[in-house]
Amino acid sequence: MYFLFPMLPLLPILAVYILAAVLPAAFLLRYIYRHDTVEKEPPGLLVLLLLMGVVAAVCSGFLESLAESFLTLLVRSSSPIYTVLLAFLVVAVIEEGMKFLLLKRCTWNHPAFNYRFDGIVYAVFVSLGFAAFENIQYVLHYGLSVALPRALLAVPGHMAFAVYMGLFYGRAKRSRGRGDIAGVRRNLRRGYLWAVFLHGFYDSCAMMGTIQATVIFVIFVVVVYVRAYRLLKRESLSDMPV
Repeated sequence: MYFLFPMLPLLPILAVYILAAVLPAAFLLRYIYRHDTVEKEPPGLLVLLLLMGVVAAVCSGFLESLAESFLTLLVRSSSPIYTVLLAFLVVAVIEEGMKFLLLKRCTWNHPAFNYRFDGIVYAVFVSLGFAAFENIQYVLHYGLSVALPRALLAVPGHMAFAVYMGLFYGRAKRSRGRGDIAGVRRNLRRGYLWAVFLHGFYDSCAMMGTIQATVIFVIFVVVVYVRAYRLLKRESLSDMPV
């Protein structure tokens, strides 16, 4: 027990760091939950999806390190092509792929998945579980200086990608209810590819670091966030059984 005493003064500081990292995701989770107006989802399922987001983050970190090592053998790391390939084929493909895989495994056949908007709720909960865990790592490693920019950019970015994924995921479930197998495959594919494209483009601009890339990044973020907000409102108001 005594070996814990030197750590006690650090616990309040650690709590502040973790709170700063988690609060943006918690705010957005509440926001998306309030938009699920027809039928609230089971709390146990939502907690499971948050945990699956953490699992996705851990698995993605391992797979990305392997993929990045392989990419450096093919392309010079100082090349802009390397940055684009890293953003799209390594980060976006792996991270969105892990989210999508765990999302579908936990919810596709779940009896609570009975409305189209549920697809957005589920995708966002997985994605924000991922974002919260990732944010804790960043804040603990780099300090509170990264908390605000990540709260305004990275965490909402993960949610925006998930809105697009969930939009088509819900449509895929509705296609399944109508016996439209081609529609199921088409919408599942679109949901994943939209998330990969948005995530890859976001990271490409952020990692380039040039003035032109920064300008494009700001415009892109504004357009995507506004569009995601409008999609949320529209899908919430027009929700229907699957």
